[in-house]
Amino acid sequence: MFDMMSLLRTNSENQDFRTLVRELDAYLAEKDGDEHAFYAQFNKIEAIHHVLVVYEGEQAVGCGAIKQYAPDMMEVKRMFVLPAHRSKGIASKILVELENWARELGFAKCILETGKRQTEAIALYERNQYQRTANYGQYAGVENSVCFEKIL
Repeated sequence: MFDMMSLLRTNSENQDFRTLVRELDAYLAEKDGDEHAFYAQFNKIEAIHHVLVVYEGEQAVGCGAIKQYAPDMMEVKRMFVLPAHRSKGIASKILVELENWARELGFAKCILETGKRQTEAIALYERNQYQRTANYGQYAGVENSVCFEKIL
């Protein structure tokens, strides 16, 4: 017997999202070490209007968000699944739903950045047909950043 999984479209005011983001930030601080402060400045969540929280039963187990980057482009942000719930396909479900939402809103492309040390994230994006692209915006020239894009 497995718990029912549900996806909630919400915004950055959602308390479950905020709790998951705190977990994500702690995880990234550990992975990124001294570089964490640089990345943290680009991951403020106050202005995110398109947030997805995944629940297994009553428990929030994962999240992701999209934020407008350009007139035709959404940036995927704050992707995270609690460690105990990984390897169940939850992150791919979040990503597909964020892409669907971006498409519904009239966007043509999703872009994102992850760190070279986030090997699981890189594998996730490649599995979901994201193509590596030149580092964009604030990530241009950043050695530890890997950027991806996907035409919707």
